[in-house]
Amino acid sequence: MENLELILSDQRAELSEIDLSNYITRQESEQINIRSTLAQIVIGVRRSGKSTLCQQVVMKQSEAFGYVNFDDDRLINFSSADFDELLKALYHINGNFNILFLDEVQNIKGWELFVNRMLRQKMNVILTGSNANLLSQELATHLTGRYHQIELYTYSFSEYCRILKVDTDSYTTKAIALREKALNDYLLGGGFPELFKISENEHTSYINSLFDAIIEKDISKRYKIRHPQILKSIALQILDEFAQEQSYTGIMEKNRLNSVNTTKKYIQYLSNAYLLCTIPRFSLKSRIRRTVCKYYAIDCAFITMHEGALQTESFGLRLENAVAIHLLRKTRQKFSQLYYLKDDRNYEIDFVIVSGNRISEMVQVTYDFREPSTKLYNRELVNLAKAAKQFNCDNLTLVMMYGKTGDIIIEGKTIHCISATQYLLAD
Repeated sequence: MENLELILSDQRAELSEIDLSNYITRQESEQINIRSTLAQIVIGVRRSGKSTLCQQVVMKQSEAFGYVNFDDDRLINFSSADFDELLKALYHINGNFNILFLDEVQNIKGWELFVNRMLRQKMNVILTGSNANLLSQELATHLTGRYHQIELYTYSFSEYCRILKVDTDSYTTKAIALREKALNDYLLGGGFPELFKISENEHTSYINSLFDAIIEKDISKRYKIRHPQILKSIALQILDEFAQEQSYTGIMEKNRLNSVNTTKKYIQYLSNAYLLCTIPRFSLKSRIRRTVCKYYAIDCAFITMHEGALQTESFGLRLENAVAIHLLRKTRQKFSQLYYLKDDRNYEIDFVIVSGNRISEMVQVTYDFREPSTKLYNRELVNLAKAAKQFNCDNLTLVMMYGKTGDIIIEGKTIHCISATQYLLAD
């Protein structure tokens, strides 16, 4: 491939110019074992900081490494037949190296065969990708048991506070108020790292271009979507109705599709690309788990700043969205499953964590619980206790933005009432 060495030299120079001191150290860096015989794969939504995270880990080794960013228009014609030339160019640029860092590798068909070969040759390989389909197909087929997956989300609220130097320890009136303000800002603006480096009036255009890149590059191009506008329409509709129960049939009808199967596939593509998170309804009937779900945005910025956004405030639902992502981080690290629970006649529980075959934790989320009406009190606390008795669960939490914290005992069940800032800061 012509000019391959020049392209890789430019990429390496661009990588070297990044001042890593401007970035925080993220918790996920501890999950990456650069010396492992397994490929280390960092996967997540575009622009969540995957490349920076991997660069921080690699640079700590203080030794030569090879680097390729496949999200480069100059590599658009790169194919699996070019991998040997790529390897030769990397040795020309870097000399001998034992660490290979491949960025956005899912763009190249057949990449997994090359990675498998590098692993057989004792190369330490670290990869990033923006599509969960990496794991379900290519990796399962060719790298069975030879990879370690690390999911990276956008900044958590804890990381958001570290970036902005918000006091997260003091319990003065001022410190509590500033944490609450920071959380409200986070629920509106989200936690994409790049937003902290550009002016506020550029945020909307940045998020819209990011949204379009996910639709076009990570989904439409990869899956050869014939009607990308329908895919985009579904994504926008779900973002406008986030945190609400939706069925495939309902989404199909709202977007004037003729096939439930096509609707399912489109939503799976959106989830694979980490634009949306899908949380199914808990049920012993697999049909219900498969067909009725709630959808959440991977980051609140997509709710606020997507094209034609309707939910410009809705802080209660936004808080629920933030708690959903917080719990997804937590449950996936502990190999648990996250659901919501709904009894059509009695109650709805925002989140339930299932470990093994039983519900081990229940979480309700409400925004303002300072002077709860009887209806609100019953909905959030009485229903939580009722569900806990039915499923024999003792780990119960009410997360609230405003309200009195502490334990409340209802019907023999203890409910831990905790502020949203405290809950979300507990990474």
